[in-house]
Amino acid sequence: MKFGVERYNLFEKFEEVELNENNALGRVTEVHKGMYKVISQHGERRAVLKSGIFYNYNVSFPAVGDFVVINYNPNGEDTIIKVLNRFSLFSRLDSFNKTQQVVASNFDYVLILTSLNKEFNLKRLDRYIVSAWESGGVPVIVLTKTDICEDITYYINAIKEVAFGVEIFPVSSHTMEGVEDLRSYLKEDATIVLLGSSGVGKSSLVNALAGKQVMRVNEIREDDAKGKHTTTHRQMIFLESGLMVIDTPGMRELELWKADSGLERAFEDIDNLSKHCRFKDCSHDKEPGCAVKEALESGELSYERWNSFQKLRKETRYAESKADNKLRLEEKAKWKAINKEQKLLNKNK
Repeated sequence: MKFGVERYNLFEKFEEVELNENNALGRVTEVHKGMYKVISQHGERRAVLKSGIFYNYNVSFPAVGDFVVINYNPNGEDTIIKVLNRFSLFSRLDSFNKTQQVVASNFDYVLILTSLNKEFNLKRLDRYIVSAWESGGVPVIVLTKTDICEDITYYINAIKEVAFGVEIFPVSSHTMEGVEDLRSYLKEDATIVLLGSSGVGKSSLVNALAGKQVMRVNEIREDDAKGKHTTTHRQMIFLESGLMVIDTPGMRELELWKADSGLERAFEDIDNLSKHCRFKDCSHDKEPGCAVKEALESGELSYERWNSFQKLRKETRYAESKADNKLRLEEKAKWKAINKEQKLLNKNK
């Protein structure tokens, strides 16, 4: 049974994973609260976490796309005992807990969907592109609903101004225009993750790529182009072509997690300009010989793009500070517990 093992062999040899007669290699296909679905040689089955491993040792919880080792239980639920190394990872900041929330893993492409209606937003697209580059996957921009757009070229040109090195595919899941071009671009047996707001047409695109209806489709509101959540949880869908699709619930807001390399790649124009500044540690504020300031003054770099970069950089630094502070508190709590335990031992001697 194919579930991406062949591609994963490029990154980690499975013969190095210790398996016995009760264990099996699997891949996480769905994530619910406290419950998982894992596909393996035994088929797709429900699974739970080995609590002694995941809760006691602060191990990263499984995400859709993860390759895992399971304890196979023919009479009930399987148990996930290990998550294997990830070669790509899409995550965001959990604004409530101020921690990293893993959305999907082990994918080849990140398809960023935006529809050609009132939903179109370049600043939001900047955010998605940064996250996509940071994830380790290849970002691809898919412009949906071309059948209702009168000037597709306008949108393509606008995106080219901000999406350096990213392929753009205008498609219509209704007329199938552009779908074959996108399908041909994606490698056979690749894993893709779909990102975008509710109503952009993620489910419709999956159906178009599959050549039949494999997902339910909801209508959008005409007044503001917003849609209801068709996908309510993260899941992996297997197409007959061999393509594996990780679908995620629509995200109106995407708060960035650590994304320094993603920022550098997404804002390659600003990064290249900064290399010509007189000072290597130029803050692009009041220093003389600043290439970024000169580009802003000449109009080579727009203030809108510069402000977008600054906002996203500030956001990533905030997330990093929260993450570092959380690690410090966890380390402090750990040593406090160790010292308390040592005092009790000394007292009982």
